[in-house]
Amino acid sequence: MRKTTWATVAAALIGIACVHELQAAAARDAKVWAAAQAARGAQLQLLEQAVNVDSGSGNVDGGNRVGEILTSRLRALGIDVQSLPAEAPGLANNIVATLKGRGKARILLIGHLDTVFEPGTAARRPYRTDGTRAYGPGISDEKGGVVEGIEALQILHDLSFKDFRQIVFLIESSEERGSPGTLGLINRLLADSDVELNLEPGDEPDVMTVWRKGASTFHIEVHGRAAHAGIAPQDGRNAALELIHQLQGLSAFPTSGPGLTVNLTVMQAGTRSNIIPDAASADINVRIREAADLDNVERALRKNAATTLIPDTTVTVTREAAYPPLPNNPATDQLAALAQQIYSGIGRAITSGGNGGASESALAAAAGVAALDGLGPVGGGFHSEREFADLTTVTPRLYLLTRLLMILGPNPPARGASAK
Repeated sequence: MRKTTWATVAAALIGIACVHELQAAAARDAKVWAAAQAARGAQLQLLEQAVNVDSGSGNVDGGNRVGEILTSRLRALGIDVQSLPAEAPGLANNIVATLKGRGKARILLIGHLDTVFEPGTAARRPYRTDGTRAYGPGISDEKGGVVEGIEALQILHDLSFKDFRQIVFLIESSEERGSPGTLGLINRLLADSDVELNLEPGDEPDVMTVWRKGASTFHIEVHGRAAHAGIAPQDGRNAALELIHQLQGLSAFPTSGPGLTVNLTVMQAGTRSNIIPDAASADINVRIREAADLDNVERALRKNAATTLIPDTTVTVTREAAYPPLPNNPATDQLAALAQQIYSGIGRAITSGGNGGASESALAAAAGVAALDGLGPVGGGFHSEREFADLTTVTPRLYLLTRLLMILGPNPPARGASAK
């Protein structure tokens, strides 16, 4: 991140142009800090409830069960809560909670309740702690952040804080698949927002997210001809071998690093050991810092598809809708500078960085809405059995989010800030 001075922040953040207000952000708010500390027990209890229900993307029953747990807490605060059907089939409902105030800012909080884990995972490895860490499927990505958002609204309620125009909390159900069930809703909510705060987990040791890679998945499908593998293999056209030929072209792209990455994630071929496979497929996950890289990968895959090694096979390439990258941009840097000042008030340092995980903040930035990401509790081991939440960051991150809401509420950033 570019170094941002107090003067830069004061000049750039419309509505927070008074240096006195900015200096106040660096002073610890004793009431909010006490409330964040007092919330810890209820916060972890709600997190345990949510983690112990499987809600992988596409698990409609599980996702809706988690949604009911969260909705119950929100409605107890007197917040208007809607459970909206997903925009694509086979997905749990989205939740939109709207809190009206008397101030200026239209703040959009975004979190997601879907995980990458299959049904039965929570029963095999339920929520547990070892003192400084908590474990369980989706505990950081991103049930910890969603629960943090609810607790922040609880604190605002308890302190009778209303100095905002509205806070809308979207808890969506398909982020892990690129939000196919929520994209239209996200765009509508962004049209009525001044700032977006995203509850994805922070990275170790205590990092908020100011840039992200964009993400998309390409599907390669090969069609050949089945035949008896022992009697007449020559009559077959082996789709699996052609798929291997196609995948060899991926060696031209990096599989790791800070820029473009291209990785094979799913591969399928064949149904029985004595049949030449007539169909094969693969999923290729692509992460980008520059939007043009996605088109470059697509051109390469389609060029490869035009030349087959196995005669009489055909190859098709399709591309899923993608999250764009969240680039380094002034609006996000300014919000990050404000967050750093807030964190300093409790004697902690927070840094900024980025990673290859996509999120809705890229959509916000592209729409000209100031966005800050990675505001949930710090975690690690995402998308694996090692996933954890750092319990030492639960209370500080709750304080940070609550104070951001309280400072931005009467002082909205200007819409239309460049994301370039």
